[in-house]
Amino acid sequence: MTTALDAVRAVVVRDLRIALRRRADTGAALVFFAIVASLFPLGVGADPALLHRMGAGVLWVAALLAAMLSLARLFADDHRDGTLEQLLLSPTPLPLLVLGKVAAHWLSSGLLLTLVAPLLALQYGLAPGATGVLVASLLLGTPLLSLIGAVGAALTVGLRGGGVLLALLVLPLFVPVLIFGAGAVDAHDAGLGVGAHFSLLGAMLALALFGAPWAAATALRIAAE
Repeated sequence: MTTALDAVRAVVVRDLRIALRRRADTGAALVFFAIVASLFPLGVGADPALLHRMGAGVLWVAALLAAMLSLARLFADDHRDGTLEQLLLSPTPLPLLVLGKVAAHWLSSGLLLTLVAPLLALQYGLAPGATGVLVASLLLGTPLLSLIGAVGAALTVGLRGGGVLLALLVLPLFVPVLIFGAGAVDAHDAGLGVGAHFSLLGAMLALALFGAPWAAATALRIAAE
């Protein structure tokens, strides 16, 4: 068990080091997130009530799209340089290694987007309580985006035009996460409880933690054959 955990830790550290060397890619996702979230107030006007009503949904859509920018490279670089074959031949179960790569992807994208979200929420006049709910929903939802995206990335690895196909595969699966993530903030603003939304996000995250690494590992084995 210790050996398997060491292997997973090594995968996480390796991918994080690669992300640090590619600061431009990480920065591009953050800049994209900020630009998309900032364009909506310019396009729809400065009505405070309208901006407040649409703020959570806009920030969630922007975070979803920004997280997708790096999904296509989740396994593509490993496929090109031969690292994927080494992962397949490793004595450590492949689903655990996939989970390590997903964790590194979330730390270098989803977590950063979540930390930036409160600053962008100021543009929409979200109250501190609503901003807290938004951050909590992103903390639950962005790992789910990475897990679902990993399955799509594994299914499209090595394919020409895989980025477009990846978007077509995962965007419909992202919709429930978007609905319950943004809906939690709306429920808070309406004076309703947010427990149901968080419970559903948590249940989906638990299912994805169990099933997504196995599905992605199966897809990677098929792609390597």
